[in-house]
Amino acid sequence: MLLAACAIFFINFTASGYANEFYSAAAQAGSVSWKAFLWVSLDSGNAITVDKPPAAIWLMALSVRIFGLNSFAILLPEALMGVATTYLLYATVRRYWGNWAGIVTGFIFMLTPVVALMFRFNNPDALPVLLMTGATHALLRSLEYANHPSGNRKRTWWMVLAGALVGFGFLTKQLQVLLVLPGFALAFLLASPTDMVRRILDSLAAILP
Repeated sequence: MLLAACAIFFINFTASGYANEFYSAAAQAGSVSWKAFLWVSLDSGNAITVDKPPAAIWLMALSVRIFGLNSFAILLPEALMGVATTYLLYATVRRYWGNWAGIVTGFIFMLTPVVALMFRFNNPDALPVLLMTGATHALLRSLEYANHPSGNRKRTWWMVLAGALVGFGFLTKQLQVLLVLPGFALAFLLASPTDMVRRILDSLAAILP
Protein backbone atom coordinates (compact mmCIF):
# COMPACT_ATOMS: atom_id res chain seq x y z
CA MET A 1 0.00 0.00 0.00
CA LEU A 2 2.78 2.42 0.88
CA LEU A 3 4.68 1.55 -2.30
CA ALA A 4 1.53 2.36 -4.25
CA ALA A 5 1.25 5.64 -2.35
CA CYS A 6 4.86 6.50 -3.20
CA ALA A 7 4.17 5.74 -6.85
CA ILE A 8 1.05 7.92 -6.94
CA PHE A 9 2.57 10.88 -5.14
CA PHE A 10 6.16 10.74 -6.44
CA ILE A 11 6.24 9.47 -10.03
CA ASN A 12 6.72 12.47 -12.32
CA PHE A 13 5.60 14.76 -9.50
CA THR A 14 7.84 17.56 -10.78
CA ALA A 15 5.72 17.85 -13.94
CA SER A 16 4.02 20.89 -12.39
CA GLY A 17 7.34 22.77 -12.31
CA TYR A 18 7.17 25.38 -9.57
CA ALA A 19 3.39 24.75 -9.31
CA ASN A 20 1.87 27.78 -7.57
CA GLU A 21 4.69 30.25 -8.21
CA PHE A 22 3.30 32.65 -5.62
CA TYR A 23 4.03 30.21 -2.79
CA SER A 24 7.21 28.98 -4.45
CA ALA A 25 8.54 32.55 -4.38
CA ALA A 26 7.80 32.74 -0.65
CA ALA A 27 9.61 29.43 -0.11
CA GLN A 28 12.62 30.74 -2.03
CA ALA A 29 12.63 33.95 0.05
CA GLY A 30 12.39 31.95 3.27
CA SER A 31 15.32 29.80 2.18
CA VAL A 32 17.67 32.80 2.07
CA SER A 33 16.30 34.96 4.90
CA TRP A 34 15.15 33.73 8.32
CA LYS A 35 13.13 36.91 8.71
CA ALA A 36 11.35 36.18 5.45
CA PHE A 37 10.95 32.59 6.67
CA LEU A 38 9.29 33.70 9.90
CA TRP A 39 6.90 36.14 8.28
CA VAL A 40 6.46 34.18 4.99
CA SER A 41 7.46 37.17 2.94
CA LEU A 42 7.05 37.03 -0.81
CA ASP A 43 10.61 38.34 -1.27
CA SER A 44 13.78 38.15 0.77
CA GLY A 45 13.65 41.92 1.28
CA ASN A 46 10.43 41.45 3.27
CA ALA A 47 8.43 43.99 1.29
CA ILE A 48 5.15 42.04 1.50
CA THR A 49 3.86 38.78 2.95
CA VAL A 50 1.77 36.13 1.23
CA ASP A 51 -1.96 35.71 1.85
CA LYS A 52 -1.72 32.52 3.93
CA PRO A 53 -0.43 31.51 7.38
CA PRO A 54 3.15 30.25 7.42
CA ALA A 55 3.25 26.54 8.29
CA ALA A 56 2.97 24.98 4.82
CA ILE A 57 5.45 27.44 3.36
CA TRP A 58 7.87 26.83 6.22
CA LEU A 59 8.16 23.18 5.10
CA MET A 60 8.84 24.19 1.50
CA ALA A 61 11.38 26.81 2.57
CA LEU A 62 13.28 24.28 4.68
CA SER A 63 13.30 21.85 1.75
CA VAL A 64 14.66 24.57 -0.55
CA ARG A 65 17.38 25.37 2.01
CA ILE A 66 18.47 21.71 1.88
CA PHE A 67 18.07 20.88 -1.82
CA GLY A 68 18.25 24.29 -3.50
CA LEU A 69 15.57 26.03 -5.52
CA ASN A 70 14.00 23.54 -7.90
CA SER A 71 10.71 21.81 -8.54
CA PHE A 72 11.80 18.73 -6.56
CA ALA A 73 12.50 20.74 -3.42
CA ILE A 74 9.26 22.70 -3.69
CA LEU A 75 7.03 19.65 -4.11
CA LEU A 76 8.89 17.09 -1.98
CA PRO A 77 7.14 18.04 1.30
CA GLU A 78 3.73 17.68 -0.36
CA ALA A 79 4.45 14.17 -1.65
CA LEU A 80 5.91 13.09 1.70
CA MET A 81 2.81 14.37 3.48
CA GLY A 82 0.68 12.34 1.08
CA VAL A 83 2.48 9.14 2.00
CA ALA A 84 2.38 10.03 5.71
CA THR A 85 -1.35 10.76 5.62
CA THR A 86 -2.01 7.47 3.83
CA TYR A 87 -0.12 5.55 6.50
CA LEU A 88 -1.72 7.45 9.39
CA LEU A 89 -5.20 6.83 7.99
CA TYR A 90 -4.37 3.14 7.52
CA ALA A 91 -2.98 2.87 11.07
CA THR A 92 -6.04 4.55 12.57
CA VAL A 93 -8.57 2.34 10.78
CA ARG A 94 -6.49 -0.82 11.29
CA ARG A 95 -6.36 -0.26 15.04
CA TYR A 96 -10.13 -0.51 15.41
CA TRP A 97 -11.43 -2.43 12.39
CA GLY A 98 -8.57 -4.68 11.27
CA ASN A 99 -5.78 -4.79 8.74
CA TRP A 100 -7.83 -5.22 5.56
CA ALA A 101 -10.14 -2.37 6.50
CA GLY A 102 -7.06 -0.17 6.93
CA ILE A 103 -5.60 -1.23 3.57
CA VAL A 104 -8.88 -0.62 1.73
CA THR A 105 -9.20 2.79 3.39
CA GLY A 106 -5.65 3.70 2.40
CA PHE A 107 -6.24 2.76 -1.23
CA ILE A 108 -9.56 4.62 -1.40
CA PHE A 109 -7.81 7.68 -0.01
CA MET A 110 -4.81 7.67 -2.33
CA LEU A 111 -6.88 6.86 -5.42
CA THR A 112 -9.27 9.76 -4.89
CA PRO A 113 -8.40 12.17 -7.76
CA VAL A 114 -8.41 15.34 -5.65
CA VAL A 115 -6.04 13.68 -3.17
CA ALA A 116 -3.52 12.83 -5.87
CA LEU A 117 -3.71 16.42 -7.08
CA MET A 118 -3.49 17.96 -3.61
CA PHE A 119 -0.34 16.09 -2.60
CA ARG A 120 1.45 16.81 -5.89
CA PHE A 121 0.94 20.58 -5.79
CA ASN A 122 2.15 23.24 -3.39
CA ASN A 123 -1.09 24.92 -2.39
CA PRO A 124 -1.33 24.83 1.44
CA ASP A 125 -3.93 22.04 1.59
CA ALA A 126 -1.78 18.95 2.13
CA LEU A 127 -0.57 19.89 5.62
CA PRO A 128 -4.04 20.57 7.11
CA VAL A 129 -5.23 17.16 5.86
CA LEU A 130 -2.25 15.46 7.51
CA LEU A 131 -2.75 17.39 10.75
CA MET A 132 -6.49 16.75 10.92
CA THR A 133 -5.89 13.04 10.30
CA GLY A 134 -3.32 13.04 13.10
CA ALA A 135 -5.72 14.87 15.42
CA THR A 136 -8.42 12.29 14.67
CA HIS A 137 -6.00 9.49 15.52
CA ALA A 138 -5.07 11.20 18.80
CA LEU A 139 -8.72 11.74 19.72
CA LEU A 140 -9.58 8.09 19.13
CA ARG A 141 -6.57 6.99 21.16
CA SER A 142 -7.78 9.15 24.05
CA LEU A 143 -11.01 7.12 24.20
CA GLU A 144 -9.16 3.86 24.87
CA TYR A 145 -8.16 4.46 28.48
CA ALA A 146 -10.24 3.42 31.48
CA ASN A 147 -11.25 5.81 34.23
CA HIS A 148 -8.34 5.50 36.65
CA PRO A 149 -5.41 7.86 37.43
CA SER A 150 -2.96 6.37 34.92
CA GLY A 151 -5.59 6.16 32.19
CA ASN A 152 -6.76 9.69 32.91
CA ARG A 153 -3.24 11.07 32.49
CA LYS A 154 -2.73 9.26 29.19
CA ARG A 155 -6.15 10.38 27.95
CA THR A 156 -5.37 13.99 28.78
CA TRP A 157 -2.04 13.89 26.95
CA TRP A 158 -3.67 12.41 23.83
CA MET A 159 -6.24 15.22 23.94
CA VAL A 160 -3.46 17.79 24.32
CA LEU A 161 -1.76 16.29 21.24
CA ALA A 162 -5.03 16.47 19.29
CA GLY A 163 -5.42 20.12 20.28
CA ALA A 164 -1.82 20.92 19.34
CA LEU A 165 -2.24 19.37 15.89
CA VAL A 166 -5.43 21.35 15.27
CA GLY A 167 -3.66 24.48 16.51
CA PHE A 168 -0.77 23.92 14.13
CA GLY A 169 -3.35 23.41 11.42
CA PHE A 170 -4.64 26.90 12.19
CA LEU A 171 -1.17 28.15 11.25
CA THR A 172 -1.70 26.52 7.87
CA LYS A 173 -5.25 27.28 6.75
CA GLN A 174 -6.78 29.25 9.66
CA LEU A 175 -10.47 28.52 10.30
CA GLN A 176 -10.70 25.69 7.77
CA VAL A 177 -9.05 23.27 10.18
CA LEU A 178 -11.63 24.10 12.87
CA LEU A 179 -14.34 22.38 10.82
CA VAL A 180 -13.50 19.12 12.60
CA LEU A 181 -13.92 20.51 16.12
CA PRO A 182 -17.71 20.06 16.51
CA GLY A 183 -17.36 16.38 15.58
CA PHE A 184 -14.36 15.98 17.88
CA ALA A 185 -16.18 17.60 20.81
CA LEU A 186 -19.34 15.53 20.31
CA ALA A 187 -17.42 12.26 19.97
CA PHE A 188 -15.33 12.92 23.07
CA LEU A 189 -18.17 14.15 25.28
CA LEU A 190 -20.34 11.17 24.34
CA ALA A 191 -17.76 8.36 24.24
CA SER A 192 -15.06 9.19 26.78
CA PRO A 193 -15.07 6.45 29.47
CA THR A 194 -15.15 8.86 32.41
CA ASP A 195 -17.47 11.27 34.18
CA MET A 196 -18.68 14.51 32.64
CA VAL A 197 -16.44 16.73 34.78
CA ARG A 198 -13.33 14.89 33.62
CA ARG A 199 -14.55 15.03 30.01
CA ILE A 200 -14.88 18.77 30.21
CA LEU A 201 -11.46 19.14 31.86
CA ASP A 202 -9.82 17.03 29.13
CA SER A 203 -11.59 19.07 26.46
CA LEU A 204 -10.27 22.28 28.03
CA ALA A 205 -6.77 20.76 28.15
CA ALA A 206 -6.99 20.16 24.40
CA ILE A 207 -7.80 23.84 23.85
CA LEU A 208 -4.74 25.13 25.73
CA PRO A 209 -2.07 24.38 23.05
